[in-house]
Amino acid sequence: MKELSLGREMVSEFMGTMVLIIFGAGNVAMTVLFGKGLNITWDNITFGWGLAVLLGIMAGLPSGAHINPAVTVALAATGRFPWKKVLPYSVAQVAGGFAGAAIVFIDFHAKWVGVDPQLASTAGIFCTFPAITTSYLPGFIDQIIGTAVLMFGILAIGDFAGKNNIGWIGGILVALLVVAIGMSLGAMHGYAINPARDFGPRFFALVAGFTQPNLMEPGIVLVPIVGPLVGGPLGAFIYDWTTGAVHKAQSA
Repeated sequence: MKELSLGREMVSEFMGTMVLIIFGAGNVAMTVLFGKGLNITWDNITFGWGLAVLLGIMAGLPSGAHINPAVTVALAATGRFPWKKVLPYSVAQVAGGFAGAAIVFIDFHAKWVGVDPQLASTAGIFCTFPAITTSYLPGFIDQIIGTAVLMFGILAIGDFAGKNNIGWIGGILVALLVVAIGMSLGAMHGYAINPARDFGPRFFALVAGFTQPNLMEPGIVLVPIVGPLVGGPLGAFIYDWTTGAVHKAQSA
């Protein structure tokens, strides 16, 4: 198969992350704007984000479907991906998150301005906010753990699928992994576990004129960026030291 140029890889990452946000943030918009009438629950949110991940992976497959700077950095930190591509991939991912949020806002705009005409309380459709508001530390710890679990799971799924020659199942299992993380760890900080998933839409909310007071509060902005960038490599290193080492030993 012909190797893609970096520009085409960036387009792939942009599209994958945009699709992720269209379906993920769109799912949250359905909950916030129509939730009472549709009887939408947390299960809908978690399964919706899982499907969003699956569709994002399909859209971003030509570039490896990282659709997450934490995944890109983790792969680079463990020698699976070139460092020179980390910044271009991350820029494309954040831009895709911004574009996806814009599409969701355009789609729901008429209902949105009816529910929240001042755009003062619905930025959470786009980005995450902490459950504990007296300290940033709980959310930071949560993002490290959640992203470490995500990255460990991604690598485990990749080795499992490769070992059994069922690569097609990888995207499905990663989507289910995200569902499980949402159901098990999601409430502490909205399980961003992806800097592009949070900052791209958050920046769109700022540009679009959302007035929620804590939208750009430094700690709230940085937790879902820094936490995943710590947690992703941590999960990858733990995998390589444990389960991954066993896989290598069996293959030797």
